[in-house]
Amino acid sequence: MELDFERCYRAVDSRDGRFDGWFFTAVTSTGIYCRPSCPAVTPKPENVRFYPSAAAAQRAGFRACRRCRPDAAPGSPEWDVRADVVGRAMRLIADGVVDRAGVPGLASRLGYTERHLHRMLTAELGAGPLALARAQRAQTARILIETTDLGLAEIAFAAGFGSVRQFNDTIREVFGSAPSALRKTKRERAPEPGAIHLRLAYRPPLHAESLLEFLALRAVPGVEEADTTTYRRGLRLPHGSATVELTPMPGYVAALLRLSDVRDLAPAVARCRRLLDLDADPVAVDAALAEDEALAPVVAKEPGVRVPRSVDSFEMAVRAIVGQQISVAAARKVLAKLVPAGETLFPGPEEMLALPDEAFKMPAARRATIRALASAVAGGELDLDPGADREEAVRNLTKLPGVGSWTAGYVAMRGIGDPDSFLPTDLGVRRGAKALGLPDDPKALDAHAARWAPWRSYALIRLWRQA
Repeated sequence: MELDFERCYRAVDSRDGRFDGWFFTAVTSTGIYCRPSCPAVTPKPENVRFYPSAAAAQRAGFRACRRCRPDAAPGSPEWDVRADVVGRAMRLIADGVVDRAGVPGLASRLGYTERHLHRMLTAELGAGPLALARAQRAQTARILIETTDLGLAEIAFAAGFGSVRQFNDTIREVFGSAPSALRKTKRERAPEPGAIHLRLAYRPPLHAESLLEFLALRAVPGVEEADTTTYRRGLRLPHGSATVELTPMPGYVAALLRLSDVRDLAPAVARCRRLLDLDADPVAVDAALAEDEALAPVVAKEPGVRVPRSVDSFEMAVRAIVGQQISVAAARKVLAKLVPAGETLFPGPEEMLALPDEAFKMPAARRATIRALASAVAGGELDLDPGADREEAVRNLTKLPGVGSWTAGYVAMRGIGDPDSFLPTDLGVRRGAKALGLPDDPKALDAHAARWAPWRSYALIRLWRQA
């Protein structure tokens, strides 16, 4: 990734938080690296180096600043937007695939050799998959050290390290302190058994009201709930289950996680960030949409509207199928029937296939579509994970009986995270367009929406709000 020195240095000099996560600033005279918005005195240009990732800065021998916590910066919005192999790899690394399956597993998921994948990531990010995963492990370990009473040896293995020695060496190298010193110097609150408190950073502005309203309107009883301040739900994670409470605050989202297995911390954080679209660059999105005179007033009125996504792409695909041609309220009732009594997790593919026919309060054809979806996902024929090839996933979705362009587009937007999906035939979208003086004929609206690329998903959310 090419980083223009003058532009990066201006961002550092002005302490511009919009660039946090886009790149990292390393200072040769101190041996530390920071986020661009670090409040410390701006270093001299001759002492500055810029890196595209924290892993690259660590690889070059710099340690994380204790003041600005660069390891806790928002992720680069590129990895949400980009549909290429590097973007897919970064989403999978964030979800903990390297920790669970190693680099061979990551390469296999992406369809490339380990050597070629390492070459691509190093060229773009200055570090290979192992170094990128190591940087994530260090951040996970720091969270566990500071927010739990787990023993340091337990934390080492929970964070994905292969040994306690590797854990100690990495923490000293990345943070310039022994693990025990981090626990002594930072404790925001008394730990609760099994609870982990986090601050999930984002780039302002964040229109939290629209996120919570959207999620509350579609909350499936028993699985999730939302009010004007907080969203809560159960999570299905690689090593077990969890519950999360997310409360937007000025500058961050407060997260309360209760994990059945602390090895799931990194994927839980990644899924929560994805759900609330916290790695987006709202200034860039809003600036692009505001160029359309019809959208400019609503963008100015509600800056920072995000795309509410999901914590489970299979669940989102089921919700999209159930929601075909019925109201949101009716879909919630139907979806609630799919959750066995006493459960707080939405059924996965295998559980869905095991449900009796009477649990599907819907037409037989729709039930058959959901079963076909579950079978394809369980059998590996359909990949809806964060690292999926978006175009291939949409093609494979539309091959299923009963899945059309609306359903596939909805899953692409909310399940797979495509920022440029648009649903011109959706009734709510057409009503919102008409309210803003835009064409409400699907063909004409689709043609008009081309000017909103690559942010049509964000425009769609705004049209829904106008409806």
